[in-house]
Amino acid sequence: MPYVRFLPGLVLAERFYREAVEPLVRAHFGEVPHSAARIGSGSEVLGFDTERSADHEWGPRLQLFLDPDDTRADDIRTALAEHLPKVFRGYPTHFADTGDEGVGHMAVTDGPVRHRVEVTDAGTWFDRQLGFDPRGGVTVRDWLRAPTQRLAETTGGAVFHDGLGVLTGAREALRWYPEDVWRYVLACQWSRIAGEEAFVGRCGEVGDELGSAVVAARLTRDLMRLRLLLDRRYPPYGKWLGSAFARYGELVPVLRAVLAATDWRAREDHLVTAYESVAASCNALGLSAPVDPTTRPYHSRPFRVLRADRFATALRDAITDPSIAALPPTGTVDQHHHTP
Repeated sequence: MPYVRFLPGLVLAERFYREAVEPLVRAHFGEVPHSAARIGSGSEVLGFDTERSADHEWGPRLQLFLDPDDTRADDIRTALAEHLPKVFRGYPTHFADTGDEGVGHMAVTDGPVRHRVEVTDAGTWFDRQLGFDPRGGVTVRDWLRAPTQRLAETTGGAVFHDGLGVLTGAREALRWYPEDVWRYVLACQWSRIAGEEAFVGRCGEVGDELGSAVVAARLTRDLMRLRLLLDRRYPPYGKWLGSAFARYGELVPVLRAVLAATDWRAREDHLVTAYESVAASCNALGLSAPVDPTTRPYHSRPFRVLRADRFATALRDAITDPSIAALPPTGTVDQHHHTP
């Protein structure tokens, strides 16, 4: 690979647009009304790309959005293939097949480049990414069926130019859940924890340390996602969940200790610390009446739990929209997919 110094993908994408793509389009087609961005899939959109990312679907990439009535999309794609530089700032602009369908990697070519400038229109892109176009409004159903990974990809990344005005407002509309939807999502996340928090001790009590560890790992994941949701951050999928969570320095060692523990009592001790920390953060938002954030026994059993259902109830009681208050406690597509 000819490049010698790693350039973060978003930086590369913006330079590629400003120094290569936009001047080329202008030279061949004049002033084309458009918007340009690097959003959607890719580690660089979330800010987590490294040199390792360059092995597939990483490099000089961006989206070029045209008006849906602009008939020049195919001609622009062809012009880019024929006239883009073969290498931009040390990075090939051609993406060769990897053998996996639809997946390419940077490679130098002598012919036209198979580039990763996605020429499309905003409506088509949003429908494919989310299943709806946020420019027409975002319904409760839209919020609940949109995976948080997709929301993070859509609101992350960077917009380089919004001449059509199709990106800025749409991204702002998706920046975060409306308050009652947020309460509902948080309530459902607390309910997930409530459903399993007593099992760490119960599994351990019957000698099932493996089962206890598995439950603790699930609870750790749910607590991580919950803490991000409390901070108005869309939890990414598993590969980047820990990277997104790394900013919570007080909780990272606690949750690592949960996963490293070899007996259920130690596991429970660390979970108690995590429960009470996250519970205090939830109270601090003022989204519901405050709930005692301390742990307690589970009925008459010798297991310490938060009774996370108390937080779920308080949040649901604070919902003012009757249609949201009436929703079943299944949550978003992410929460339902990972139901215990």
